[in-house]
This record gives sequence, C-alpha cells and structure tokens, in this order.
Amino acid sequence: MAGIMVLVEHRQGEIREISFEMLRKGQELSELLGEELEAVLIGEDPSRMAESVRPYCHRTLAVKVEGLGEFNSEPYQQVLAELIRGRSPRLVLIGHTAQGMELAPSLATELDLPLLTDCYDFGFREGTFWAHRQMYGGKLSAEIKAQGTPVLVTVRSGSFDPKGLKEGRGEMEEMTLEPKPFPYKKLLELVEAPRAEVDITQAEVLVSVGRGIGGPENIPLAEQLAKALGGVVSCSRPVVDKGWLPKERQVGTSGKTVKPKLYIALGISGAFQHIAGMKGAGLIIAVNKDPKAPIFNVAHYGIVGDVLQVVPVLLEKLGQRRK
Repeated sequence: MAGIMVLVEHRQGEIREISFEMLRKGQELSELLGEELEAVLIGEDPSRMAESVRPYCHRTLAVKVEGLGEFNSEPYQQVLAELIRGRSPRLVLIGHTAQGMELAPSLATELDLPLLTDCYDFGFREGTFWAHRQMYGGKLSAEIKAQGTPVLVTVRSGSFDPKGLKEGRGEMEEMTLEPKPFPYKKLLELVEAPRAEVDITQAEVLVSVGRGIGGPENIPLAEQLAKALGGVVSCSRPVVDKGWLPKERQVGTSGKTVKPKLYIALGISGAFQHIAGMKGAGLIIAVNKDPKAPIFNVAHYGIVGDVLQVVPVLLEKLGQRRK
C-alpha cells in the first residue's frame, strides 16, 4: 500500500518540473508518516521516463496504455481510479496545471473523495490532513482540513524546491492496462502557444519593477540594470494593469512563478500574490521607500530608499552610466 501517491506529469516525452516539486514534498511527508512514496507515470511508453523518477521514491509504477501518446483525461482517470481503489493511498498529489485541473475534479467525483485544489502547502497534524490555499483572488490565505482517506490534492507550481530531492534505490513496477473505450475525446494535434519575446521563468537574473518605479518612463532604468547583470525585466501585477509592461512579464499567482538565482524587487510592496510567485529565488534584494513593506520579510537584503536614487548608484558600482 502506498502512503503518498504522486502522478508524474509529462509532455512530449519530457517530465514536467511540477512532478519533481511534488516528489520533494512527497518525500517529506513519507518520512514524517513512515509510509511509502509511490510515483505513477501513465503513457504509451512510460518506462524510459519512469527511470528518471525511480531514485526519488520507494516505487515507480510505469503504466502502459496503448495509443496514449499524450495526455487524455479519460484513460488517465480510469487508470488512476483503478490504482487508488487497489492500493488505497493516504494522499494523492496531482499538479495544479491544465492537465490536473481537467483530471482531478472528475476523478474525485467518481471515487467520492475530498479534493483540495491549488494548494501551496499541506501536511498532517494529529492525524488530520490540512492544506493552505488562496481565496478571493489571492486576498486571503485559508487553511482547509479534510477527513478520511484518500485525499486528492492539486499542487501549485513553484511551491516546493526540487533541489532538495533525496536519491535512493526505488523499485520499478511495469504494468499494462486496457481501459474501457474513451470515445469522447481524441487528440488531433498539439499546438504550442506562441513563444513570448522573453521567458522570465528561464531567466537566472530578474529585475522586477512595481508601482514604486513611478511611471513607464523609468522602466528603461530597470532595463539598464538588468542588462548590466545579464538578466531581464519582470514586474508585479499593478504594472501590467497600468499597461506599462505586457502580461508575459508578470510575476505572481496570476502571472508566472519564477526561480532565478537573483531577484531584485524595485518599488514592489510585496503583496502575498507576488511573493508566492518569486519566493523560490536564490537571492532576493528589495528596494522600497516603505520600511514596513512586506517584501522585506522575504528579502535577503533590503534597501530603504527611492528606487530612482538607488538604481543609479548600483549602476555606477557596476561601471555603468545612467542612460
């Protein structure tokens, strides 16, 4: 019997980052509960990909389904329902992604199980499962409890750091299942979204601007700092709302989750929604006029001052002249 079951998400033959994040949290709970961690990988030829997650759990189930080259929620639901009924895990983790949001509700309905969605932290306290998630557009953080087992949870991307994964000698179990016909959906073509001019999720250095930058006329100052550091400019939601920068540059719960090596927050107060999207950065430096700004609670280094006065000094130290 598996204590913690993690659905490994993959796309076009590559395992998605959210899978390793869930395995990291799964390892923590597995040690706490003294129960096994089990990964489930479903597809037409899952064995190769399953090898890359096998060291991180007690057991990896590579479930082969003929004709299932890419994700389809119907066969996935049939396979998972059978595994959950047969193995009775205490907790099932699914990524809060486009795939997970399509799959988890119908799976929970079929099995009549509690479902907690978009959770950024969770665990067990005195035998009761608890989870933290945002409500009312991120204005409130709520703690929710669930009784009974199994509990289904969809996990927000970027909530856990996969760098802490521990390696071991996990077992591999290969299975072939033939789910009932699934006639309602058929994948015709996978169309990639147009690539943005800049992918802030891949940047190692981000200089992020908020309302404290003053106006769009001052954004070139942040761009100059970003260029000097070999990074790119990102922003908080108010900057996007004002039309100063495009949506693709937004960091936060309604934008993108980023994990750069260096994150410089210029004139960003640090609302919970923004912090949730950048707290995984290796080094956080904040500049804000308000000494009580929440951003300083997560920053490793902070400067209380006017962005328009501080950045030119930083550029001078970097051997740059303000343009």
